[in-house]
Amino acid sequence: MEVKAAMTERRFNLVVPLAQTATAMRNEDTGRRSAARSSAVSRLSNRSGDVDSTMVPLTPGTRTSTTATRTTTTRAPRSARSPSADWIESAAFTGADLVEAYHDCRRTKRNTVSALAFEANLERNLSSLYEQLADGSYAPGRSKCFVITRPKPREVWAAEFRDRIVHHLLYRHIGPRFERAFIADSCACIKGRGTLYAAERLEAKVRSITQNWARPAYYLKLDLANFFVSIDKRVLLDLLLAKISEPFWRALTELVLMHDPRADFVYIGDPGLMERVPQHKRLLNQPAHLGLPIGNLSSQFFANVYLDVLDQHAKHDLGARHYIRYVDDFVLLHESTDWLNAALSDIAQFLPDRLGAYLNPQKTILQPIERGVDFVGHVIKPWRRVTRKRTVSEALRRVAQADRPEVHQLANSYFGLLRQAGASHHDRARLANVVHSRGHAVDASFTKTFRGKQLEPQT
Repeated sequence: MEVKAAMTERRFNLVVPLAQTATAMRNEDTGRRSAARSSAVSRLSNRSGDVDSTMVPLTPGTRTSTTATRTTTTRAPRSARSPSADWIESAAFTGADLVEAYHDCRRTKRNTVSALAFEANLERNLSSLYEQLADGSYAPGRSKCFVITRPKPREVWAAEFRDRIVHHLLYRHIGPRFERAFIADSCACIKGRGTLYAAERLEAKVRSITQNWARPAYYLKLDLANFFVSIDKRVLLDLLLAKISEPFWRALTELVLMHDPRADFVYIGDPGLMERVPQHKRLLNQPAHLGLPIGNLSSQFFANVYLDVLDQHAKHDLGARHYIRYVDDFVLLHESTDWLNAALSDIAQFLPDRLGAYLNPQKTILQPIERGVDFVGHVIKPWRRVTRKRTVSEALRRVAQADRPEVHQLANSYFGLLRQAGASHHDRARLANVVHSRGHAVDASFTKTFRGKQLEPQT
């Protein structure tokens, strides 16, 4: 099927209009325009098409200004033709859905080079992306690979900005149907279920099973070995398609999941940092059917769908009343060590049989709860919940050594992190002393810093 020369140019409303007084004439006109704007897309095909070329290689330490350039099909004037009937009847998504996905995507990526290049010609790029999705010619672009060193060296793979928009579009449509079935103790990458939610929920479970620290109990903490790079995408695809019936969304889900970023990527940063990542933790060393790229919204969501199988097994097959998971770290509580050991044996067999995953024996912990449960950066001890010592030490060190312009934002980030723990006053006071020494003021409750008038002497 060839691309037709005459295609309708679509306009996207990128801002929300101000509220106005409704009138009968306005309502009638709005109804006509809404009906005219009704749009849809056909299922994806294997056609090739034009691909956004806004991606540019980056050089460490260099700020690059880019202009979005692309090859587009020739379009007739806007009044050339109306959408065809079959295009309307397939009803997959609208232009407004794509704009909302774009707004979600740019929320934390507004100043990245890829986002700025996309926004340089925003309406055309959104329109072109819409058409590629509609006619089946969309294909993921080049990824960026770099290495982070905190808390430990690991690869990060970042998709192009246009591909991130597609990830948000896909998640907005299929995410809710999966998350409704997740257990309440599944945390991470779910709205309202971050580290604070996980810590507070585990603390409530600990208080419940120990009757407010009056009875002894034990905890079993488990971790999956090399989780993201060992996910079997074939198993995950079956789990996803079991709940997706629409042809377009099935095809798009498979395209996003099975895309291999290693086929087209650019490495950014010091090449020597890659040597610090262990060989068995590199996506580059995995076969094509294994591994998800860390750094994309789609990977985070897919990982939750993958491990929901474990959650359901723990809650319904094992009958674990006190169970909680954050990404690949999970904890079970019980009054009996025998029951926990039996659960460990069951899970160690279930994971490879059902998901092809394995436990990390070096991070398997079984001990009394009264010694403290270390989870999501918090340590739950009798009658208090504190921040992990390593996190506090890192906060003090980074604020003390940060460049002057970074102190204000960095300190406030750590104040926000520390105050999540109920018993963090002493730690926040220590951080406040470091912030004072850098010339900034801190409020009386040690929860926020302000830019100080007194500057540090030039060095």
